[in-house]
Amino acid sequence: RWIKFEEKVESGGERWSPPHIPALPLHSLFQLRTCLQKGAMLLDLDATSFKEIIDKALSEQPEEAELQPSLRERLAALLLLQPRHQPTKSLLQLLAELGLSPCQGRRYSSPIRNPPTATSPGHCSHHPFTCTWILLLPSFLYREGQRQNRFKKKVPLGSEAAHIAVGEVEFLEKPFSAFIRLRRGVSLGSLAEVVLPSRFLFILLGPPKVKAYHEVGRAMATLLTDEIFQRVAWQAEHREDLIAGMEAFLDELIVLPPGKWDASARIPPPSCLPSLRRRTAVNPPDQQPHGNGDMAGAGDRASPGHPHCGEELERTGRLFGGLLRDIRRKARWYGSDFSDALHPQCLSAVLYIYLATVTNAITFGGMLGDATANMQGVLESFLGTAFAGFVFCLFSGQPLTILSSTGPVLVFERLLFSFSQDHSLDYLEFRLWIGLWVAFFGVVLVATEASHLVRFFTRFTEEGFCALISLIFIYDSLKKMLSLADAFPINWQYRLDNVTSYSCTCNLRRLVNPILTCLTTAQLPPFLSMQSPPATPAGLSRSQCLDWGGHLLGTSCQYVPDVTLISFLLFGGTYLSCTALKHFRSSCYFPAGVRKLVSDFAVILAILAFCAIDATLGLETPKLLVPSELKPTNPARGWIVFPFGANPWWVCLVSAVPAVLVTILIFMDQQITAVILNRREYKLQKGAGFHLDLLCVSLLMVVTSVTGLPWYVSATVISLAHMESLRKESETSAPGEKPEFLGIREQRLTGLAVFILMGVSVFMAPVLKHIPMPVLYGVFLHMGVAALNSIQLLDRVRLLLVPAKHQPDLAYLRHVPLRRVHLFTVTQLLCLALLWVLKSTTAAIIFPVMV
Repeated sequence: RWIKFEEKVESGGERWSPPHIPALPLHSLFQLRTCLQKGAMLLDLDATSFKEIIDKALSEQPEEAELQPSLRERLAALLLLQPRHQPTKSLLQLLAELGLSPCQGRRYSSPIRNPPTATSPGHCSHHPFTCTWILLLPSFLYREGQRQNRFKKKVPLGSEAAHIAVGEVEFLEKPFSAFIRLRRGVSLGSLAEVVLPSRFLFILLGPPKVKAYHEVGRAMATLLTDEIFQRVAWQAEHREDLIAGMEAFLDELIVLPPGKWDASARIPPPSCLPSLRRRTAVNPPDQQPHGNGDMAGAGDRASPGHPHCGEELERTGRLFGGLLRDIRRKARWYGSDFSDALHPQCLSAVLYIYLATVTNAITFGGMLGDATANMQGVLESFLGTAFAGFVFCLFSGQPLTILSSTGPVLVFERLLFSFSQDHSLDYLEFRLWIGLWVAFFGVVLVATEASHLVRFFTRFTEEGFCALISLIFIYDSLKKMLSLADAFPINWQYRLDNVTSYSCTCNLRRLVNPILTCLTTAQLPPFLSMQSPPATPAGLSRSQCLDWGGHLLGTSCQYVPDVTLISFLLFGGTYLSCTALKHFRSSCYFPAGVRKLVSDFAVILAILAFCAIDATLGLETPKLLVPSELKPTNPARGWIVFPFGANPWWVCLVSAVPAVLVTILIFMDQQITAVILNRREYKLQKGAGFHLDLLCVSLLMVVTSVTGLPWYVSATVISLAHMESLRKESETSAPGEKPEFLGIREQRLTGLAVFILMGVSVFMAPVLKHIPMPVLYGVFLHMGVAALNSIQLLDRVRLLLVPAKHQPDLAYLRHVPLRRVHLFTVTQLLCLALLWVLKSTTAAIIFPVMV
């Protein structure tokens, strides 16, 4: 049988072989062409049953090949015999049949025998005289149900079956062949392995002296699986049209020399197939225009993917013209932005991105608190992320974008706070005026359609920015893990042989002091106020000993369990599990539905697994700490920042100067991320909204500045992770065919759910405190590596380490000299190193401009 590739029943077995590319003898194609030239051909035949088809095919033979009436009856009776098919059995069915004899079956008696090349009953059909291939073709009309069996899952929606019957018949003196195309698809009952409408049939029967019938049938099945010949067969009006279609097939034929490969070897299906556009082009494939990437398949990084030619970046010449066009474009999709989210995959994306966003908010909130004396802390980071992200997902042009604080913004906040302290200015009021000016400048950029400058962003710029952000994620996750060695030092001096000498006691000699003995219970620590001083310090814990004013004595007092070691195991295990489970979709284990489910929930499964391991071990690994009270981190500030009163009046004017720098930072950071997310390779259907996104970010600057919350802009790595978690692939694929990438599940509900959960995280602190931070750092590492793997730069870096003869067959290597590819890569790496050095200094605020 064929869908796209050939499958055979294994000799003596009861299973279908793995799909493989059919290898045909060249002579069988020439014989097939002869059959089409001289045999019966019925195009657009009106028939409703297989018997009617056979009767008309036998009666429409050419004069030179016309059969006697007796032979017609015998052939009709032969072709109308009931076939038996090789079923696709489940594992439970195979186990149930272990005790049964494998030789059970029907016996047939016939004056016809199968040729030596034809397989025994079980190959395609248990029909005693013919061998039937089943082939599925796309149909534009049929959309009804299909047979309820396991094979149905492999059948694309709206398919038709074609039948090829060949065999050796002793009572025939010359071959009988017929090619039939029905006017409309007709269900032929059990003739096919699946109940589908049939339109094409090919019959070839002849005397035993010719041994090529089997291969001719394989040649016809191979022709009908070819998409170009399918079009010809559908549209052919005369015999010559089919012959011309076959000649075009022969023109593309590639011959393998017999002594250079094993003809019995099965060629596995390739990872990608040439598109119809490339095959039907005038020039050969090697001379086709090439993109700046690996043309491996849909969804890969095959081209720059910029929406340069789309209307999103075309100037209208009117104030707010681009914004109005964005609103009109997105308004018609607004309803589907919610209905398209009704899929289990979205639940996985919500949980994954929520945990990533929580970790990011805690990380940046802690750093902001250190940089601003807690004027902005973890709670402000939580509330700001929840509010800004919710509003952005509700009204933005690209709701798949995730907002977050970024490194350059953090650097600016640190510099601004230091400047305010040095010049005795109120930090929050000064920051308020800067935010208002940034919002004003942002609206001006939207009004003047400045986003059209995005069309000048090249792959060089995109890859440099994406690589830098990805490396920051990887570096920060590793840095956080290494810092655990300071908080939980490893006991390097521990020796098992010296265990008898290790001890630690509590020394309470200070309590003998007469002054301390006069203390009342009201002056004791709260948890000890109801207790009397212990008679002996042996029963005190470390914390109790210190609270009573004692100190620890002994060689093992500084011993800390190896929390760092188990933390690194949790960290590495989470990363490896996320990566392995994400790739589980393409593995060969379990049914396709199970693989897809595991892949969709890969990150959640990894987090749950290693949280369970941590809980089982019971070690005091660092846990996720979420604020549990809704009050400012610094008690000296409130929730509203007033524009006047604390600073001189001229500060509101001077603030425009640093606001220009922040505006450039926000514009570049936001728009570069938007370009990366709206690449053509993601197959987005609802369009981009560059002007609308920038307007939302600018207006959110007003609210976050007035409330003293952090400023937010698009987060590249988390947004890419969000999109990758919403990838859509074809649910049905032919055996041996890779699932087709269909695009991204574009909707607003996952982002809204993520930020709603962020807002209520304050009330979920009792649950979230059981999640180890090393597990979340492992998720961070996974996101950084996944984002880094999504750019072509990494492929070209690998080429620097691979000898030329072992390099992959990438499209750009066929057209660009290798030395130029290496020069381009080295230049990118040097620029990336410069950006990294710049990021590590106080000049990091201008790094988006340097990009």
